[in-house]
Amino acid sequence: MDGSYLGSPATSQTTMAAAAAAEAAASLKRRSIPSSSSISMLTRFHAGYFRISLALSGQALLWRTLTGDGDGDSSSSSTPMVRSLPSAAFLLLWSLALLALVALAALYAARCLLRFPAVRAEFRHHVAMNYLFAPWISCLLLLQSAPPFLRPAAAPYRLLWWAFSLPILALDVKVYGQWFTRGRKFLSMVANPASLITVIGNLVTARAAAKMGWHEAAVAIFAVGAAHYLVLFVTLYQRFPGSDSLPAVLRPVFFLFFAAPSMASLAWDAIAASFDTCCKMLFFVSLFLFASLVSRPALFRRAMRRFSVAWWAYSFPVTVLALASAEYAQEVRQAAANALMLALAVLSVAVTLALMLFSALRTADLLPHDDPFDCPHLPM
Repeated sequence: MDGSYLGSPATSQTTMAAAAAAEAAASLKRRSIPSSSSISMLTRFHAGYFRISLALSGQALLWRTLTGDGDGDSSSSSTPMVRSLPSAAFLLLWSLALLALVALAALYAARCLLRFPAVRAEFRHHVAMNYLFAPWISCLLLLQSAPPFLRPAAAPYRLLWWAFSLPILALDVKVYGQWFTRGRKFLSMVANPASLITVIGNLVTARAAAKMGWHEAAVAIFAVGAAHYLVLFVTLYQRFPGSDSLPAVLRPVFFLFFAAPSMASLAWDAIAASFDTCCKMLFFVSLFLFASLVSRPALFRRAMRRFSVAWWAYSFPVTVLALASAEYAQEVRQAAANALMLALAVLSVAVTLALMLFSALRTADLLPHDDPFDCPHLPM
């Protein structure tokens, strides 16, 4: 065939017309469907991002406790410097925590609508599904630290408690039920430190019920959480194959080891109306586990190489430990206990501020393409 035929004007015009038609069709297709970037973002977004709201909600409760704006008399254990903090600072922090929770909930609702297969896959993931408790825990923490217009004796408080507690109880039936009934998900194979979030959900619910004066409900929910905490703790302590399946980037969730007994001490304190011997034992166990983890920085070295949303798992456990130390200091009224409370509170605030700063400066790392919770088999 003659080479001049290939470069003829008619052929060039035909090629250009075909290219223009293809470009127009592609443009029409792009306008008719959601942008691939937004779909990709919803695919990579998961319930693990509620670590952020969990951390901020815990901070709001800590600040309310230390500034003496709570329902009890926790302010007696606070230093004059802490009590002198303006109430506007607490309101600002509480509003920020609420805003973060609402924003994350809206994103997750969009994910449920547009990427439901990814949500279903997340529910079946042995680590990711535990964070489905996190938004409801955040709601209960915000409820307990709410400004004075929302008190435990008020009817809206009780309605909100039911709204936030029922999903946790439903998830309890689902998660705990599949552990001891016949099925494929044996606890020794799926248990991991993130599973402790399920226990924390029960303990936060029990504490909120006790604040309303619902003693029997609080004891019942506490009993469920305590029973499963013992089983989980023994299982994780024996390091079965399932407990070693946690990716290195998620090792900050090991801090949940001392978050659970810390929250248990707070819940029992609310039930018994005093920081009794049982609360003290749980608090001392938390301190021991905290010391055991912070003395092994090599365990978290790989997780600290690059910023990720998993870093937010450091904040909430330290905050709960600081809350427990505040109740302990109020009970014993000793200088050493007050110093410990102040040190843990400062550490908690410093960790949260550092995480907020990293999140603002490293926004590109908040939605990485190699997240352990990703579902790569799903279309983007």
